[in-house]
Amino acid sequence: MIAGRAGVDGPRVPSSRMRAADLLPTGTLGLRARRPRALLSALGIAIGIAAIVAVLGVTRSSQAALLEQIDRLGTNLLTVANGKDLGGAETMLPADATRMIRRVEGVTGVAPTAQLLGRNVYRTDRVPSGQTGGLALRACDAALPATLDGHIRQGRFLDAATGAYPVAVLGYEAARTLGITRVDAQTRIWAGGHWFTVAGILDPLTLAPEIDRSALIGFPVAARLLGYEGQPTRLYVRAAQDQVDAVAGLLGATANPAGPETVAVTRPSDALTARVAVAESSAVLFLGLGAIALLVGGIGIGNIMVISVLERRGEIGLRRALGAAPRHVAGQFLTESLTLAAFGGAGGVALGCAVTLALARARGWTVLIPVEALWGGVAVAIVVGALAGLYPALRAARLSPTDALRTA
Repeated sequence: MIAGRAGVDGPRVPSSRMRAADLLPTGTLGLRARRPRALLSALGIAIGIAAIVAVLGVTRSSQAALLEQIDRLGTNLLTVANGKDLGGAETMLPADATRMIRRVEGVTGVAPTAQLLGRNVYRTDRVPSGQTGGLALRACDAALPATLDGHIRQGRFLDAATGAYPVAVLGYEAARTLGITRVDAQTRIWAGGHWFTVAGILDPLTLAPEIDRSALIGFPVAARLLGYEGQPTRLYVRAAQDQVDAVAGLLGATANPAGPETVAVTRPSDALTARVAVAESSAVLFLGLGAIALLVGGIGIGNIMVISVLERRGEIGLRRALGAAPRHVAGQFLTESLTLAAFGGAGGVALGCAVTLALARARGWTVLIPVEALWGGVAVAIVVGALAGLYPALRAARLSPTDALRTA
C-alpha cells in the first residue's frame, strides 16, 4: 500500500507501507511454492525439539515411577550382612545376631537368612552340576515376607510346620529360570542333593533381588539335611521411619560387638535413589545431543533461506522497483524463516510427546511431560528460526532494485 508523506520543501513524497495482515501470506509464498523443501527444512528443527521434549518427558516419567516405587516400598528397610576383616577375608555373623538386633529400640521386624554355600538348585537331579543358573539355596523363617513386604504369587510361604520338612518356596526369578509356572503336589526341585516340594512362588522383591534368585527352605530342615550351623549371612531389618538413621548406626555393634567394623550395613532403597540421580545425569547428555540436532536444523534453515534469496532475486528487485522498502523485504524473508521454525517446533513437540507416551505405556509409567517443555520447545524453535533467518533477511533487504533485476 502506498501512502502520501509530506516533504519539507516540496510536494508529498510517496512512502511504502505493508499491513501486518499481508506479512504472513507474503512471507509464506516461497514455502507454498516449494513445499517438499520446506518440509525437509522444518524436519531438522522438529527432530531437535522432539529429542529434547522426549528426553524431558521420559526422564520425568521414569523418575516419578522410581519415586513412587520408593514411597511404596519404604526407605526403612536395612540389611545386615557378612563383611570382611582387615585381611579381606569374609567374616561370619554371630548366631545370636538376630536375637540381639530385635532388642534395638526402633526395630519393628527382623528376618534372618543364610545362604547355604555349595548347595545348588536344579529342576531335576539329571542336570549337570555345573549348570547352576546362578540360583542360590537359602534358609529363612516365616518372618521374611512381612519384613520385606513380600507377597506370594502362588501357593503359600513357609511356616513353623513346613519349615521342618523338605519344602521350598521359590523367588520370582528362580521360578522363571527353573521353568516352574504352577505349584502342585508334584512340583519338586533338586537342591543340595535332596528333593524339595515347591510350596509357593514369590512376587518380585525390588529391594531384595538376591531373594528373587533363591530357593528358600526352613532353618530346621537346613540344619537336619544340609549341615546348617545356625549362623545367618544376611538379616533384613525394618525400622521405624523416624528412627532409621539411629537404628542403622547401632546395627553393626549390636550384630557383632567384637567386630562391628566387619559388619556390612546397607539401605536397599539407596540403590533406587541412585537410579534417579543416574537418570538425571543421562538426561543432561541426551539434552546436549538434542541441542546439537536443533543447531543443525537451524543451520539448515539458514542455508535454505540464503538459497531462497539467491533464487528470488528477480522477485526482490521487482518488489523494490514497485516501492517496497528494505524492511518489507527483510520482514518477508524473516517471516518465512520463523514460519518454518514454528511448524518444525510444533511438530517436534507432538513427536516428542508421542515418543514419551509410547515408552511410558510400555514401561507402565505415569506419563509426565513438563509444561515448560511444551511451550518452551516451540519458543526455542522460533528463536532458532529468527537467528537462522536474520542474515538472509538482511541480505535480501540490502539488494538494490537495479542489481537484483540485472542479475535475476
